[in-house]
This record gives sequence, structure tokens and C-alpha cells, in this order.
Amino acid sequence: MTTGSRPRPGPALVLVPVGLIVVAAVLRLPNLATRGTWDADQGHDMLMLRGLVRDGVIPLLGPPTSIGDVHHGALYYYLLSPAAFLTGGDSPLAVVALIALAGIAAVLVTWWLAHSIGGPVAGVVAGLAMAVSTSAVDESTFIWNPNLIALSSAVALAGAWRAWTTRDPRWWLLAGVGTAITMQCHVLGVTMLPIVGALLVADARSRTPGAERRRVLRFGLGGLAIVVVSFLPLAVHELTTNFSEINAALVYIRSGGDPAALGPLARFLVIGGRVMSWPLTGLFTSAALAGLIAATVVSVIVIGLARFGTVRERQAARWLGLGLLWTSLALTLISPSLATVIPGLPNDHYHAFADPMVFTLVGLGAGALWRVRPRRSGASGAASAAEPPEHATEGERITPLGPAVVVIAVAVLVAFNLVNQPPAVHPDGGFPAAEVAGARILDAAGAGTPITLRSIPDFKSTEAYAYPLVRAGASVRADTGSGPVARSDGALVVICDSLFEEAIGAPCGGPAEATVAPPDRFGEPVDRFLAAPGRTISIYRGALASAR
Repeated sequence: MTTGSRPRPGPALVLVPVGLIVVAAVLRLPNLATRGTWDADQGHDMLMLRGLVRDGVIPLLGPPTSIGDVHHGALYYYLLSPAAFLTGGDSPLAVVALIALAGIAAVLVTWWLAHSIGGPVAGVVAGLAMAVSTSAVDESTFIWNPNLIALSSAVALAGAWRAWTTRDPRWWLLAGVGTAITMQCHVLGVTMLPIVGALLVADARSRTPGAERRRVLRFGLGGLAIVVVSFLPLAVHELTTNFSEINAALVYIRSGGDPAALGPLARFLVIGGRVMSWPLTGLFTSAALAGLIAATVVSVIVIGLARFGTVRERQAARWLGLGLLWTSLALTLISPSLATVIPGLPNDHYHAFADPMVFTLVGLGAGALWRVRPRRSGASGAASAAEPPEHATEGERITPLGPAVVVIAVAVLVAFNLVNQPPAVHPDGGFPAAEVAGARILDAAGAGTPITLRSIPDFKSTEAYAYPLVRAGASVRADTGSGPVARSDGALVVICDSLFEEAIGAPCGGPAEATVAPPDRFGEPVDRFLAAPGRTISIYRGALASAR
């Protein structure tokens, strides 16, 4: 090779990403049918996808949010529709498989981003950390709208960084695509827009005034246009429903929004800790010490790289570090309920758009630490400043302190996550358990009998079991009222969730069901069983004929 020529990429540039893909796939693809949870959200999404691919009902809104009648973006359903189309909407496994492939792709994009900033070590560590992350694996193994945003956010960050470093503004279009998907898949994804926008502004300001700067701004506006276009289904919905989404959001805001159990500073610290620790150590309350260490390490990496890293590392650390700071602050104000952890109700996925930032920073920290080589004189043994091995003189010994620390730290991180991987079968049994429950409901109700579903509490959807019943060909109707059931046809199925017994005011298994199906009108259920831990199903057959 002649002096000054570009080195050819070695085999590691191919073998490393392939190896990361293999690791990510091995941890995500097995037992996909049973690993993910199955509840109301999953049933709702599959019913919407089934209606889209079978009946041509194009959704203009995405899944419902936890804030009243406000919804996420419809683009989520469009992204999953290919998997649903191939199976006629009858295979949750096909949809989960597509989500798992998105999770594997997120590992590859995150590896590329960290590698392009900090070199091979940074890429390997960032990609490996995401590949084995119990949180990232969990996000890849069940149907839920936040589970696509790790990939879309990684794409947005990679596109923005590529535009910044290559000086080619066309990459801002890719950044726009990633940002649009993130915002569509979860309303809190709007937090991502200023993070990408900040680098766009910096890119424009760094260009020569005139044609060069205008070109950056033109492609930047193109990326923003992609974001705007993604909201066209919402615009059509609002224009045809008298702005129901906007009105619902205003009602939520006027009611005071989410209740805040902690003060602003405490909320900020808790939410910030969750944002930084969730990708690395999982749910904060399940491993508080590990989570605290992870959050501290990420903070130290940001501060250290912002001051002592290479030019690219300093730029990336300031950008991503401020991105995490902004994320924590924005979520503190927008979603204060994130400061409260409720077992059984996952919400760390809500800020999964920050996961690629955390993994990338960890990789960059490892890459910088790998370069630390304390130099010791062979004669005196006195320590001197850290320098690369090629700068050592004869008689000096280089101590590989940095690589040793990186290897040990990464080994601990990998081991922690491998030990805490999601089980092969989710505690609620996943969709197979719901399918079995659906078959039992049909058997108890009687062939061809119309079925009315009622949920306790009434604010929870019945769709976890509506989907397997519809899939089996049953005639299903949801009773969304409150109080005793007034009228229905055929069989009445009451689904009681003990997670909300405090809100219900009575335990499942009889007392709670009696509030909606009084024994003097409905008699005893023909069948009552536990469909999943905490979920009791009671079937009343022919009850309403005697109630008329």
C-alpha cells in the first residue's frame, strides 16, 4: 500500500456486524410465540391489523394512549401491515417476528453509529450492549407501538450524524424518516425532534452563507416535510370528526394531566435515572443498585468525552448528552407519571427513543478508555502520561490498563443481561394462552351463540380476548358501559383484572363480577377460570333471556 492511500476495510468490518446480528437473533427469535405478553393492547392492535388487511378499513389513528381519548400515530399500523397481510391478520407471531427483525436491525444501526464516531471498539461495545440488553430483547418480542422506535430513532440519529460528518445534506431526509416514525409510534417521540433539529441547526450554521447553507436548509425542510406528511391520516381524521383528538387533548390538559407524586427535582432525577439505566440494566426498581451505577457511568462518560475525547467524540458526547438531558427534562414536564413505577404496567418503553443514545455513549466511553495505556519506564518504574503504544521508547513498558477495564466492564454488563433475559414463556402465557381461553369461552357459551364481552375495570379494553374469539369466527360485541350490564344477546363474558382491584373496589372471582352481573339476574356463571395470572374470566350463558 502506498503512503497516503486509504486503508482497505479489514474482515472485521464484515465479521463484527454479522456476529452482532447472530447474537441479537439468537436472543430474540426463539420462542417468539410465547415470550411476549398478551393483553388488551396486543388484542387491539391485531384487531386493527385484521380489519386493515381483510376488510380494507384504513386506520387514521394509532393505538390509544394512556391520556384519555388521545391516540398515537396510524403509521405504526401501516408499518406492521405487511406481516399481517401475509397471514390475513390471523398470526400474531408474524407481526411479532417483524418487530423482532426491527430490533435486530436496531443493533446493526447502533453499531454503525458508534463505529463511525469512535472507531471499532466503540462500535463493538455499543452493538453488543444492545444485542444482549434484556430491555432491548424484551422490546423485540411482543406487539406494542413503542417497540419500533429503537430502530427508527437509531436511523434518525445515524442519518443526522452522517449528514453532519459527510457534509452531504441529503442524509437529513433519512433523519426525517426516522424521526417521523418515532413520533408516529409514540406521542412522546416528539421529544426526538429537537435532538435531531439541534444538529441540523449546527450543520447549517457551520456552512458558508449562501448556496451551501441554503442547500442544507432545503434538505432539512425536506426532512421536516416527511414528518408533517406522516401526520396526514391524523389531519384527515380531525377534519372529519370535528377535531376530536385535539379536543380530547385539551380536556386532558384542563384536567391537570398526569398526577405528580414527586416534586419537579425528584421527578427529574428519577426519570433521568430511568432513561439512562433502562437500556443497560432494565427496570430500575428490579435492580436499583445496578441502575444507579449504570446511570452514573453514562453521566461520567458524557462529561469525560465532552472534555477529553477526540474532536468527533466531543461533538457526539455534547450532542447525545444534551439529548439525554433534554429527554429527561421534557419527560419530567410532559409525563410526570414516569417517576412512579407500577409493577405489571411497563412504561420504560415509552422513552425507548433514547436507548440508541445510551448504547452509543457507552460504546464511545469504552472506545476512549481502550486507548488508555499508562507508560512506565523500564529503569525506574515511574508512571508517566498515557500514550499509544507506538509512542513508547525503548526500555519502556505499556500497561494495557484501559483494555483490561473495558473487557471486565463489558463482561459484567453482558453477564448481567444474559442472566436476566426474558423467560421463554411470558407469565401470562402470551397469545397461545389467550387462544386457549378463547376456545374455552366458545365451548361454555355454545356454538354460534353471540358473545358480549365486559371488562372490569370498565376503563380496560376487552380486546385481549375479543381477538382470539373473532379469529375463531365468533360473533363478538363489547359492552363499554359502567355498572350492571343492562342488555345483551346470548352469552355474557366478564373479564376481571386483579391488578386494578383497588380501583374496582372488590376482588375478582365473584364479588367484582357481581357488580356487573348481579346473581339475581344472571345466576351463577357456567364457567369461571383464570386465563392468566390475575385475569379471571366468567361466562354467563343465556342469562339475558331471563333478564328481559
